Amino acid sequence: MDERLRRQVEFALEIDKEKNVFRQTHLSGHGRNENDAEHAWHMAIMAYLLKEYANEPVDISRVMIMCLIHDIVEIDAGDTYAYDPAGKATQKAREKAAKERIFSILPDDQKIDLTAIFDEFEEGKTPEAKFAKAMDNFQPLLLNNSNGGSDWKEHGVSAAQVYGRQSTTKPGSEKLYEVTDKIIRANVAKGSLRES
Repeated sequence: MDERLRRQVEFALEIDKEKNVFRQTHLSGHGRNENDAEHAWHMAIMAYLLKEYANEPVDISRVMIMCLIHDIVEIDAGDTYAYDPAGKATQKAREKAAKERIFSILPDDQKIDLTAIFDEFEEGKTPEAKFAKAMDNFQPLLLNNSNGGSDWKEHGVSAAQVYGRQSTTKPGSEKLYEVTDKIIRANVAKGSLRES
């Protein structure tokens, strides 16, 4: 096989390791912990299904690829729990090093392309990145809610923390933020989320 194809195949095998990165969120129906690859796949499908609720027109294929690659860096960096301030403090540095190593496996043109898409998601300024970020927030929120808020309750998460995380949902989708607000309020009412 030629060098380009060898590097592409090596990258394809490397990203398979994303299936071994487990998150705090559980699968619906109180299943096992979700892995990063399942989270990314679920986000991508949700983006396609819910694209009509994006605040601005989006290139849905670009949104979907953002969803699919946004956590690849966690192969090296590990999953950082959304409500872990200590982990958040080192997240950017860990993910930057991981991004360089993992995307460098690819041929240069594809490394440049996927790195640009990854960085666009991280910056969250384009309509596509805003909507992808909304999916990144909405997907675990739906799973947590489907499980009666048990993950939030287990970690002692407050409504203020969830609203803080969800602050990047509204710029991508006002409609999904309305749903988010209702879910948060319902979980406060039943005691799954602390009020403050």
